[in-house]
Formats: sequence, C-alpha cells, structure tokens
Amino acid sequence: MAVIAFIGLGNMGSGMAANLLKAGHTVRAYDLNKDAVAILEKKGATPAADLRGAVTDADVVVSMLPAGQHVRGVYLDEGGVLSLAKSDAVLIDCSTIDVDSAREVAAKASEAGFTFVDAPVSGGVAAAEGGTLTFMVGGPEEAFAKAEPFLSNMGKAVIRAGDAGAGQAAKICNNMLLGIHMIGTCEAMNLAIKLGLDPQNFFDIASKASGQNWSLTSYCPVPGPVPTAPSNRDYVPGFAAPMMLKDLNLAMQTSKSAGVNTPMGEKAQTIYDAFVEQGGEAMDFSGVIKWLAGEMK
Repeated sequence: MAVIAFIGLGNMGSGMAANLLKAGHTVRAYDLNKDAVAILEKKGATPAADLRGAVTDADVVVSMLPAGQHVRGVYLDEGGVLSLAKSDAVLIDCSTIDVDSAREVAAKASEAGFTFVDAPVSGGVAAAEGGTLTFMVGGPEEAFAKAEPFLSNMGKAVIRAGDAGAGQAAKICNNMLLGIHMIGTCEAMNLAIKLGLDPQNFFDIASKASGQNWSLTSYCPVPGPVPTAPSNRDYVPGFAAPMMLKDLNLAMQTSKSAGVNTPMGEKAQTIYDAFVEQGGEAMDFSGVIKWLAGEMK
C-alpha cells in the first residue's frame, strides 16, 4: 500500500481517488474546492491544506486538472510538485491536456530524476466511480510499469500508447472519433424517427448491422434502448458537452500543428460549440441530439 497525493477532485478525480482508498492506499486529498476535499475525507482520505501538505513524502502523486496551464503550474511552478516530491515518487497526470504541455512537464520531470507518465482517461463519471476507466499512458516502459498498478486500481484497462505525450495523443484522437460518432448516431436516430421508425426497433437493427458503434450500443442518445445512458436521465452528464468541446478543440489545435486534414473533426467541433452556446452547457454530450433536432431553446 502507498501514500498517494491526489490533486484535483472534480467530477472525475473524486471517483478515482475514492477507488484508490478502496484499494487500501492512504490518500491525501487536495483541491481548491474545500467541499470536494471534505466529501472525500468522509470516505477515508486525509485532507491536505495545500500542495506541500499533499505531496511531501508521498509515494505517488496523481493529478486530475482542467487544462495544460494548470498542469504546468502544479508541476513546474516554484513550490510545485517537482520541488516538493521525494526523488523516488511516481508522478501520474490523468488530466486531458495538449500534447506539448504533457511533453514539457514530462521532460522537466525526467531532468529532475522523476518517474512521470501522462495517463488521460476514457469512460466518464460513471466509470470513474465504478473503477472501470480506460487509461491511455504515455511514458517510458519503466515508468509505465511503476504507474500501472495504481492506474489499475482505478480502471479496467491500462494501455501504454508510447513515450511522453502519447497518452494525450491517443485521448485526443479517440475523443474526436467519439464526437463524430455521436453526431452521426444522433442524425441517424432523428431521421429514423422522422421516417416513422420506432427508436427501439431501429436500435435493434442498427446495433446488429454495419451502423453499430459505441455511441449507439453503450450510450444511445434516445431514451429507452440503453437504460444506463444519460438520455434516460434527461441528459444529466456522464460526460458533459463542454468536456467534449474541450477535447475537440484540443484535437483541432493538434491537427493543425501536425498538418493533418480533419474536416469531420472540424464539423464536430462547430456543432458542439453551437450546442454548448445554445443551452447545452449543463447537458451530457449525447444531448446534442436535441440541438440537431432543433429542440434547443
């Protein structure tokens, strides 16, 4: 069992940290939101008043933060993780950020002699709480081997994507594909309903035909066919639309810098931008079906 500093207790981080507690680790919880820390304290975590209190002498540091600037600040700033952690600590950043920031932090961590991996996640809030996340990991094989046992406490699949930044690259590409798939699934569902098909009947057909995809079979955007999907909870987020937009923005930034043509990704970004702007900011990303159907106020 290890002493783990967990930094960032948002919708995803709180569930992930709780699973580390369930695995028997000592978790020091730190977040600017004191209410989030208090909730995890009730589950057995040790609250940390500041970054120093969380990180000093911890065996592992796990971070789950909003964007690249936050990750760079937490790790690289004066008084940050690289200046506080003990030399043999394993550093794991699970945030979804731009590839360049991930590689910058990894390089600085390596220069300072630390083991560091970028390990963004796929699965949403339910998977974070259930310990069934998929981790896409970037870093040297030795670093992956040290981080993998702790990631396995929080997920069902831990896959090394390559060296530093590769985890972020895999996450960006995966979520661009997810956004495109969801829009296509929503368009097909809307058309099927308009043509008089019963949604359940169309689901039964498409889920066993060439249109089958995860957005349909595991996260169906219309109520009924998949009971666990957010569509059955009035689109209360499992994976919020602004988070999808964030990932699509990262994908488009990355595709431009890489010189790769991604017209479907660009269209998905435009659609999610409009959806969020026109009332979807508090909805699950599958709620885009309502925007496509012209039902947003």
